Amino acid sequence: MRLCSLLVAASVALSLASGAWAQDKPKIILGIVAKSQSNPVFQAAHEGAKAAAKELGDQYGVTIEINIQTPPTEDAQKQAQAIEQLAQSGVAGIAVSCSNANTCAPAIDKAVDAGVPVVCFDSDSPRSKRFAFYGTDDASCGQKVAKYLSEQMNNSGNVAILAGNESAPNLRLRTQGMKEEFAKHPDIKLIDIVYHEETPEKAAAAIQREQNAHPEIQGWGFIGGWPLFTRDALKWEPGTVKCVSVDALPPCLTYLEDGHVQVLLAQDCYGWGYKSVQILLDKIVKAKEPANGKVIDNLQVITKENAKEYGANWKKWLGQ
Repeated sequence: MRLCSLLVAASVALSLASGAWAQDKPKIILGIVAKSQSNPVFQAAHEGAKAAAKELGDQYGVTIEINIQTPPTEDAQKQAQAIEQLAQSGVAGIAVSCSNANTCAPAIDKAVDAGVPVVCFDSDSPRSKRFAFYGTDDASCGQKVAKYLSEQMNNSGNVAILAGNESAPNLRLRTQGMKEEFAKHPDIKLIDIVYHEETPEKAAAAIQREQNAHPEIQGWGFIGGWPLFTRDALKWEPGTVKCVSVDALPPCLTYLEDGHVQVLLAQDCYGWGYKSVQILLDKIVKAKEPANGKVIDNLQVITKENAKEYGANWKKWLGQ
């Protein structure tokens, strides 16, 4: 076990032995570095981490403080700098969603070598020294998007993929999963893969440009819900172009309800923060790690029929 974890564990044991447990629980600080503050899925992750800090302290016998150092907009270099700064500041552990695995890996490795355990969530850096990953099985996620879209199109027609940041390892795996699934449907033709900056406005503009350039597109698979975070992003009449998307935030649900989108695949955005904190606490306090280094989030299928019930969760997840 690394020095930082040893010190925390020793402090916990000392508190128990001295009988000062209730009065003087050890304090640990955990750093959170998501992709961007502006993205609602990471706002939910932040809320999850803060909720875990409040709810899990007694269970682990510590007082938990969350230090969020997510950059305002997506920037892998700023993420790497944040990881280094957090490690130098003396945090007990760090959770990060990597915009670029290669850019973040040296900073992750440096933190781990300094005794600070690192877990990745949502977007992994598998070649780094991080000890665990929590999030979607991205290849399977992409396959599911393509499968549901193919079903909605009766396994025939022209499709496009909205693919986000080409450098993000999780999104590359989802895109590859979609391509492999579409290959199983001989009457589905993939027209294009559209990369873009991961903001609602940029994503919506990319769709509009592609649809204008290729009006023969009859179906879209979104491997992230970026355009659905803003209003009036999809210019076609509801149902004339089929759409299946990852993410089921409140704005996404309105597209489902009005018929622009047929299926949403919901990721555990709140859990990215909550469960990452729990995984770090297991490592730091109990010296426990997930088997095989991975904890997989199973996607929830959201349709018009269960959208309202699912949407009720978001008041908690966005701290409202």
